[in-house]
Amino acid sequence: MKVVSSRDFNQDVSHAKRAARIEPIFITDRGRPTHVLMSIENFRHLTGQTETIVDLLAMPEPRDIDLDGSRPTTWDRQAKFG
Repeated sequence: MKVVSSRDFNQDVSHAKRAARIEPIFITDRGRPTHVLMSIENFRHLTGQTETIVDLLAMPEPRDIDLDGSRPTTWDRQAKFG
């Protein structure tokens, strides 16, 4: 486990976030552990959680959206898989 002082954490948050992808980071204040930084994947594994509907809805939308309306309005199975 890696231990980082609160001062060091505040000076380089990006470094702490990168390190937390590998293992939890303990953040200390005056030498005493006060917080733990870990990746969301590690947190979910630890708590047994999976992605929620909120997580899925918060995902960015696909970039291949057709805004000019040139696509057919009905779905043609033969054209798609034929």
